[in-house]
Amino acid sequence: MITIKEVAKRANVSSATVSRMLNDSGYVSEEARERILKVIEETGYVPSENAKSLRTKKTKVIGVILPKLGSETTSRMVNGLDRVLAAEGYQLLLANTNLSAEKEIEFLKLLKSRDVEGIILSATNTSEQLVEEIQKLKIPFVVVGQDMPDTPSVVFNEIMATQDMIEYLIEKGHEKVAFIGVSESDRAVGLLRKKGYLAAMEKHGLPIEEHWIQTAFFDVESGYQAMKNMIEESAQRPTAVFAVTDRLAIGAMNYIKEAGLRIPEDMALTGVGASELSQYVTPSLTTVDFQYNKAGQEAANLILSLINQKNIPTSKIVLDYGLVKKDSV
Repeated sequence: MITIKEVAKRANVSSATVSRMLNDSGYVSEEARERILKVIEETGYVPSENAKSLRTKKTKVIGVILPKLGSETTSRMVNGLDRVLAAEGYQLLLANTNLSAEKEIEFLKLLKSRDVEGIILSATNTSEQLVEEIQKLKIPFVVVGQDMPDTPSVVFNEIMATQDMIEYLIEKGHEKVAFIGVSESDRAVGLLRKKGYLAAMEKHGLPIEEHWIQTAFFDVESGYQAMKNMIEESAQRPTAVFAVTDRLAIGAMNYIKEAGLRIPEDMALTGVGASELSQYVTPSLTTVDFQYNKAGQEAANLILSLINQKNIPTSKIVLDYGLVKKDSV
């Protein structure tokens, strides 16, 4: 296997001259450049990426910590990341936490030890321990989906989007609106979306029965069970349900149908995520469209700005949203 020293010897230049040309890091005469290129072409020499990264202190790798690889929203965000970063010659090193807060911290430490140039975290919590670990990183870092103190972030307008969806249900004549959420340890999905729901109901002076608020996990089965609990335990049935994810809404839809109720005639149903599946269930699901692909692109641009030490006008980017109005309302 040919080395940089062999290339230099054949081109009758120093190894430092070959290195400067390959890394575009200093002056190399045109005559020497032509000789080096000729030797490279003849020998098929390929610079070692490991050696190059040691010289330039750049690995061209971005660590990405994800909550769940099987999620469509995660996939859309990663596509956005890759679209921007691949164009700049970066590779992604993906880590899957499977919704574990402990693994988020574990992977932060692991990726830092791998000398990645930056880390992007799609966070599921905002615990003090996580914030402390982030502050220890000393490398470019961006969080997606959660608003953390003094941390560059790309977030969604969770409260306003939820309020707008509840307002839409109220406009359609629904006064008994229920809520299927997740643990408030996930501040964005669990806490902020619940705040939006409560704020909209309070604004219109609408009552909320205790069992109309259910806490679930992030899967379809959990949405089914939450809906079952709500119907069986409530003194009066709601006429509409807001679920904080499309998966939960689809689980709820399955139980509503099993209970012999019609959607939307007997009960309206909405979700969040604008997933592909939401448009293929029957009836098609009314949902909130957060721009997950764009979130990935914005996070990628932000991490590149931090790596290149460019002036960043804002460290928090709040993305817009839209209501996808389909047949379930």
